[in-house]
Amino acid sequence: MKKISVVIPMYYEEDVAEECYKRVSNCLKSLKDYNYEIIVVNDGSKDKTLEILQKLANSDINLKVISFSRNFGHQAAVTAGLKHTTGDVVVIIDADLQDPPELIADMLKLWEDGNEVIYAKRKVRKGESKFKLYTAKAFYKILNGLSDIEIPKDTGDFRMADRKVIDVINSLPEHNKFLRGLFSWVGFKQVPIEYERKERYAGKTKYPFKKMFKLATDGIISFSTKPLKIIGGIGVFSIIISFLVLVYSILSYIFNWNELMPGWTSIMVSITFFAGVQLLAIWMMSEYISRIYDESKKRPQYVIDKKINIDD
Repeated sequence: MKKISVVIPMYYEEDVAEECYKRVSNCLKSLKDYNYEIIVVNDGSKDKTLEILQKLANSDINLKVISFSRNFGHQAAVTAGLKHTTGDVVVIIDADLQDPPELIADMLKLWEDGNEVIYAKRKVRKGESKFKLYTAKAFYKILNGLSDIEIPKDTGDFRMADRKVIDVINSLPEHNKFLRGLFSWVGFKQVPIEYERKERYAGKTKYPFKKMFKLATDGIISFSTKPLKIIGGIGVFSIIISFLVLVYSILSYIFNWNELMPGWTSIMVSITFFAGVQLLAIWMMSEYISRIYDESKKRPQYVIDKKINIDD
């Protein structure tokens, strides 16, 4: 009998944990031709999330829990879950129930038809602000404009993948992972499945603007070097402008055009503009260098404090 694994990262989800477990387990129990396991990764929550998971795991051997020593981030939690899966097919889903577990059965049909990655594509996104919707749309447009691979729009980490795809993902050693990009990068036969994304079941989002910005930065830097090339182009453009200003200054001196010179304002605008370009270039290069530094330290992406129902 084939086996399906479901990976669920959790961070301060005491209001959602039990309901999430019930809905996911009920969906999996209805799949008569499959064994299953649910792997929940507690990403350093300090509320009652781990306590709730402990009680649930004590009564269900199919529920496996990994608890981090501290918060290492959503992508690290998903990565840890993927590394502990044993199923023939794996599903990644968030705990907030915005992504419906009931879609797993439809995903399985597409997998059984020979598709190796089934990614969930949002046709409606409820309970999200206009700002988040706009920034998400802008992010994917920028990312696909810069990246050498096509990353599907209106998607998150909610997806199903064949065992061989998961094995490839697990073999990738990089530290700052952008998983939805990596799933596109590895290739294989991929198809979308559309759904309506609901509002959170309870609690508040654990992805404020700061974390969203970091995820966006990881995505762009992990899959493109074009920002460095763009900065090079800006540098060449700046040199050309500076040369034209120099020529104009010489001609104005020769032909007495001084009254046409803008004076202090133009000087300050030029200084601040080119200083901004230089600082932008330094920041962009430092982002790439910091990734190299992180990889060179070879620290683990996460540290596990406790495992429940998992045999090492």
